[in-house]
Amino acid sequence: MEITGAEIVVRCLAEEGVEHIFGYPGGAVLYIYDEIFKQDKFQHILVRHEQAAVHAADAYSRSTEKVGVCLVTSGPGVTNAVTGIATAYMDSIPMVIISGQVPTHAIGQDAFQECDTVGITRPCVKHNFLVKDVKDLAETMKKAFHIASTGRPGPVLVDIPKDVTRDKCRFEYPKTVSMRSYNPVVKGHHGQIRKALSLLLHAERPMIYTGGGVILANAAPELNKLVDMLGFPCTNTLMGLGGYRASDPKFVGMLGMHGTYEANMAMQHCDVLLAVGARFDDRVIGNPKHFAQNPRKIIHVDVDPSSISKRVKVDVPIVGDVRETLRDLIALLEEGSAAGQKTNAKAVDAWMAQINEWRKKDCLKYDRESGTIKPQFVVERLWAVTKGDAFVTSDVGQHQMFAAQFYRFDKPRRWINSGGLGTMGVGLPYAMGVQMANPGAPVACVTGEGSIQMCIQELSTCKQYNLPVKIVNLNNRYLGMVRQWQQLEYGSRYSESYMDALPDFVKLAEAYGHVGLRIEKPEDVEPALHEAFHGKYKDRTVFLDFITDQTENVWPMVQGGKGLTEMLLGSEDL
Repeated sequence: MEITGAEIVVRCLAEEGVEHIFGYPGGAVLYIYDEIFKQDKFQHILVRHEQAAVHAADAYSRSTEKVGVCLVTSGPGVTNAVTGIATAYMDSIPMVIISGQVPTHAIGQDAFQECDTVGITRPCVKHNFLVKDVKDLAETMKKAFHIASTGRPGPVLVDIPKDVTRDKCRFEYPKTVSMRSYNPVVKGHHGQIRKALSLLLHAERPMIYTGGGVILANAAPELNKLVDMLGFPCTNTLMGLGGYRASDPKFVGMLGMHGTYEANMAMQHCDVLLAVGARFDDRVIGNPKHFAQNPRKIIHVDVDPSSISKRVKVDVPIVGDVRETLRDLIALLEEGSAAGQKTNAKAVDAWMAQINEWRKKDCLKYDRESGTIKPQFVVERLWAVTKGDAFVTSDVGQHQMFAAQFYRFDKPRRWINSGGLGTMGVGLPYAMGVQMANPGAPVACVTGEGSIQMCIQELSTCKQYNLPVKIVNLNNRYLGMVRQWQQLEYGSRYSESYMDALPDFVKLAEAYGHVGLRIEKPEDVEPALHEAFHGKYKDRTVFLDFITDQTENVWPMVQGGKGLTEMLLGSEDL
């Protein structure tokens, strides 16, 4: 029996176990939408802008172990989606984007709502396809899901002309797929893993540095076990938070540009560094020349060979799946300890004592006696009210850093933010995607008055699908991170960083059918959060507009071009 290309798309999604798809209809995808209407295997979520469809699918993936899926039309549908695709690409998020295209005979004719989707998206996808024959559709869909979710994950786009969705052929969904040019390595080299273990056992000042690769590989249990067995200090990148539990004394906090003093000092002064699923990017180690000043042995575990020795030369490269490699390392460690092999406990104790000396700096201190609401205080209270168990999405800016510094994540996949691309506007659609994937879970979107207005129309989507997300708006009437840089590096010339005509967010939330609360005093912060998460509004979308201190900066801070230990710890360093 022959079925249409549109029906094949829907059947493929059902075969892949897709439960939710985020999208926005348009002419080129109407055959697909017609088939979605006829089926009941998955739910379609109608967003208010294509960018939000991709962000929501992205967060759906980040907060689960599933591949996020979104559907957009041709032309402006695709170009609106590009920011979301690039966001997912920079953070290696597995996702499949289905886009409509003008009919095959019209491609290249400047047809209505035509654009070169493959060309436009090529630099920001893991791979993309243009399907010109309905017979290739099922296999292409299988390849898309396979490529998106294996090796170093990433977004894969499938561009489908309208006539291909109308044409018919027999449907058979392949059980497996093999591509000669794509065979990611899974198992790390055993000899290299042995070499790594030997370095770790002899280390006097060891450090474990982990990134988003640990989260993506679902390797947090293995990481926690390894760190506990070794007794070494551990730091996470912004993308790796929750990979190792923040409540453990071995956790020295996030490292990097706005990382803790102790994490950055330990990173710089260690003698053996185990880097797992991290890429030594500019926000983490600052100036590579400064980082290279201190001799140390570096072990680097990553599934992507192109990430190894890209910015920092490493001594023991291990290409392989992070979880598989950590399991192999743990097995060797257990084997060695059975044979009497031990770490250099005396030296490690002295090293931990040095780290605890650095900790005494209390680099995250802020004025707790202030009469105005401090953004750090709001995040601390959010952590307390949610018992550290919420899914926290954030936008990009000061509020993102305050959330990363002060919400102590003990579990992976609870911290959802845009790291590599730094995309403002992701917070609310991220919260929607997380809430759809985790119904009943507490979801907080930590944002600022600048970021939230970039996708504010998604409050309408929250209403349609009854998504009880809590928007924690740290409102300082400035583009806070821009203002901070202008204060420190541009002679306090605040060029276009003040937000002059803000809406009344309470009335705006109410206009969308939600609850709006304005909070202006520190003593009202916790009661408002409690009311939103546990009180009468717990089942509603709540917009909490916290009027915060306009002058507050994010400390510590490593300025551009500076080294990891050249931190500004506060205004006294200016």
